[in-house]
Amino acid sequence: MWRSRFRLSAGVLVFLLAVTAAAAQTKLLRFPDIHGNRIVFTYAGDLWSAPVEGGTAVRLTSHPGLELFARFSPDGKWIAFTGQYDGDEQVYVMPAGGGVPKQLTFYPARGPLPPRWGYDNQVYGWTPDGSRILFRSLRDSYGLTDSRLYTVSPKGGLPEALPLPYAGCADLSPDGRRVVYSPLVRDFRTWKRYEGGWAQELYIFDLDTYEIERITRHPRSDRDPMWIGNAIYFTSDRSGKNNIYRFDLETREIEPITRFETWDVRWPATDGERRIVFELNGELHVLDVETREEHKVPITVPHDGVWMRPGYVDASRNIEDYSLSPKGRRVLFVARGEVLSTPVEHGRTIDLTRSPGAHDRSARYSPDGKRVAFISDRDGEDQLYVMPASGEGHPVKLTEEHRAYLEGIVWSPDGKRIAYHDQAGRLYVYEFDSHRVRLVADDPQPFGLDPDWSPDGRFLAYSLGETNDRRSLFIWEAETGRSHRVTSRLFNERNPVWGPEGKYLFFLADRDFAPQLGSIEWNYVLDRETGVFALALAKDTPSPVPPRIDEVESALPPEEEEKAGAADKKKKEGEKKGLPEVRVDFDGLADRVVRIPIEAGNIDGLSAVEGGLLYVTSGADYYGRETDVPPTLEYFDLEKRKASKLLSGVKGYALSADRRKVLVRDDSGFHVFDADPNGPEKAKDVSTSGLKVWRVPALEWRQIFNEVWRRYRDFFYVENMHGYDWEALREQYRPWLDHVAHRSDLNYVIGEMIAELNVGHAYVAGGDLGLPQRPSVALPGARFALDAEAGRYRIVKIFRGQNEEPKYRSPLTEVGVDVREGDYVLAIDGEELTADENPYRVLRNRAGGPVVLTVNEKPTFEGARKAVYRPIRSEASLIYLEWVTRNRERVAELSGGRVGYLHLPDMGASGIQEFIKWYYPQLDKDGLVIDVRGNGGGNVSQMIIDRLSRKLLMIDYERNRDYWDPYPTGVFPGRLVCLIDEDTASDGDQFAYVFRAAGLGPLIGKRTWGGVVGIYGRAPLMDGGTIYVPEAGTADAEGHWVIEGHGVDPDIEVENDPKSLIEGRDPQLERAVQEVMRAIEAHPVVRPPRPEAPVKTP
Repeated sequence: MWRSRFRLSAGVLVFLLAVTAAAAQTKLLRFPDIHGNRIVFTYAGDLWSAPVEGGTAVRLTSHPGLELFARFSPDGKWIAFTGQYDGDEQVYVMPAGGGVPKQLTFYPARGPLPPRWGYDNQVYGWTPDGSRILFRSLRDSYGLTDSRLYTVSPKGGLPEALPLPYAGCADLSPDGRRVVYSPLVRDFRTWKRYEGGWAQELYIFDLDTYEIERITRHPRSDRDPMWIGNAIYFTSDRSGKNNIYRFDLETREIEPITRFETWDVRWPATDGERRIVFELNGELHVLDVETREEHKVPITVPHDGVWMRPGYVDASRNIEDYSLSPKGRRVLFVARGEVLSTPVEHGRTIDLTRSPGAHDRSARYSPDGKRVAFISDRDGEDQLYVMPASGEGHPVKLTEEHRAYLEGIVWSPDGKRIAYHDQAGRLYVYEFDSHRVRLVADDPQPFGLDPDWSPDGRFLAYSLGETNDRRSLFIWEAETGRSHRVTSRLFNERNPVWGPEGKYLFFLADRDFAPQLGSIEWNYVLDRETGVFALALAKDTPSPVPPRIDEVESALPPEEEEKAGAADKKKKEGEKKGLPEVRVDFDGLADRVVRIPIEAGNIDGLSAVEGGLLYVTSGADYYGRETDVPPTLEYFDLEKRKASKLLSGVKGYALSADRRKVLVRDDSGFHVFDADPNGPEKAKDVSTSGLKVWRVPALEWRQIFNEVWRRYRDFFYVENMHGYDWEALREQYRPWLDHVAHRSDLNYVIGEMIAELNVGHAYVAGGDLGLPQRPSVALPGARFALDAEAGRYRIVKIFRGQNEEPKYRSPLTEVGVDVREGDYVLAIDGEELTADENPYRVLRNRAGGPVVLTVNEKPTFEGARKAVYRPIRSEASLIYLEWVTRNRERVAELSGGRVGYLHLPDMGASGIQEFIKWYYPQLDKDGLVIDVRGNGGGNVSQMIIDRLSRKLLMIDYERNRDYWDPYPTGVFPGRLVCLIDEDTASDGDQFAYVFRAAGLGPLIGKRTWGGVVGIYGRAPLMDGGTIYVPEAGTADAEGHWVIEGHGVDPDIEVENDPKSLIEGRDPQLERAVQEVMRAIEAHPVVRPPRPEAPVKTP
């Protein structure tokens, strides 16, 4: 009892210390604006206001959602901002002194977006006359990089788009007739000193003539434009740190205004007259542009620390690992950084580690159930610990030497050793008797370490990667410290597990090579290639599945036979007392292999139990849809040679040390049952309702910060951290942790730190943000416009869609839905729609079922009709389809139908689907435009390059077939060009690079993003947050780093200027058609006619 009170007091003490620290000069004051004698800013997700000279801030908002990007109206009476009051990001307005916010926009915001993408409906400011609010939105965009600028009245109504086709950060001129802006949006990217194709430049756009003028030219980003009088101020990190610069509209000269060398200027804003307020080192500063003087504004935020309060939280949402006690009576859960012991049936849940400031992981019971081993960073680095399984007593640190990411604890059955490994593939064994750590092996491909102890604890089996991308099996002897290769390096063998008696080593191997054939082209993919095998460890060991011979029936009476059977069972159980002694004859071991008669398939998760095997089977993986065969836990009876399905839809399982019980996770939760065919019939559900842990946010956030730092140290693709002093960078940003008051603040701090490494794919996301639920909107696949004279809304556009595909279903074009462009919408589900209402507000929270529209050709109810449609939740796919269709039709028009077109939105599921959908139907074209503008990356570029690189080698002709059959199939014999732009990213970068390297055709457009250091999905942070570390760099065929930080240059640079796009043109696309037609004329596509029939008579 005293102990619990002490822990509570410690948590409260940390909370009070954190709040007290913030009570001095508060940091992490974000997104400021200035007007008169007041500054408005965001802290801990809420809006605050403070005097320009500094002092105590006044709270303006207190909603659980975030309130961001506050901007004063020109008269200072109002504040417009982006808020999450109803779950998603919308534009609001409120009195500058505080009051009830009024929601102005209702079209569903895209999201929730990872921090690197920022927020939809981002407020930028007001029109100079104060009549409208300027903001950036994705409402008419299919991707995340093609946003537009809009204005909305503070009184409400539908927003109006500025004529700019796409835009990011922007500010209006004092007369409101021009806008300074960047066409690109990367303001939230955690990549400093970036010089790729996505680096922002600033332009001035005339809203009347549509003419533009470029005002900055530098390899690095220029952003945050602010129009003050006859000058435009902006920020740039061209000097190494983000500073404020001035562009003189008369002289066209650029000069630096600030020269900070340690911290970046972030999120500046201006009063439009002479002052700029900005963030620096988490604090606010004000710059007088006339005197060039700047000063820090000391602000204290008297917040109540609601997001920092210690308390118990439900950890069941953050389960990252689980295991079973030796006899299957209790379950170890790793959740929210704690190790918790939960009863399968009776008892209480025990938080064993009770460490709110540490991430405890990979917990496993000792074979006797008396101890628990786990990995923890409680002392600053991952080390191995052990403690009593009862929870009474303190953890004992077993290792001191590691400076790495540890995982994968496996106890030896005798409890004398523990195997584990680190991120570099080093497999270790800790020995309790000698208290030493032994290095067993170093895996050159550390993505599949799978150690398993022999039943007597004297041998450790494991697999290692080979240079041919296969895995082979090895056995380590604890006595000699020697490892023996036990399988060939030519095949993929893995997941070794010892049989209960130590006679066999079972394993998985890919030895079935009958491929699955494609239906579109004559090609294959390998599926269901894995079988189960066994090595007979001793030379005199019989086969685990010997030939079966029917024996003569017993002549004993039934009662005597039963007694004999019981005696035999008792004898065998007596023999099993203690650990069996394992004998391994390494000489000739690789040849003593037996195939277990289990049908080959997609098999994983092999375990050996008494009399049988457990394993998981699943169907083929698809891109864009679920597998047709859900993962299924199966049991194979070695004596009966029969497989039984135990449970379908499993997400994972764990076996008890005595091999008699199994813990299985599926969509419904966790279940424990006997490891035999009849086990599921008596399954016991394991409750996770008791997984409550004591959380101290300040400690948790500090742990997350430190773990992210260590993960970058341990996983970053080059050890030199790009030449940066990674230790010094941690110390530079660590003081900010004292001011983190919301989980989003922590993501910001981490993002600023990892951004210093100057690398793409350095991402942080998620965590326990506590945000409200987002609304669902019953979208019709159409656009509304207000007929002000009639006082009614009309449908001015209906997206065509392709109703054959669910992705492109357009509700108002479905059969039986009588709605036409030009119709007035008089009511929605019986609720009258008037001019003072927003149709998207009425459509909110109606997406779950059909929606009834009352429509008419005229703005009255007389003669109106009702139409029922099935809504969709997003119109992004319809917007995309419209754009692609327009491009395809334009290419056909310009080329006279000789050139085809396909667009790849990414290199993932959508991209490969679009390629398959549009590539094969256009194989008869003379040319093809491959458009990867806006391609967000993925991992399928090599599949597409493989198809595009095929050369026509032969032709097959058939008597009754009118067209030719090329060899190889799927070959495109025509000419190719590729369109790229600044938003062609990641695997899109690689596609562009290899397209040119393969000699497929010219690249046309703009330089690409330049981010190709790849990432993998790693374990979550303790609160469910995600961190991505760039781990895999890209080099050319000669071994030189390429693309990263620069991008891929086009062979022909073409700018898509706003005026051309507004006029309905696409200069890049037009040039692509010109180039492919020129190639066709220079090298005509020859499809040889059918040869003359051969005459073979003598």
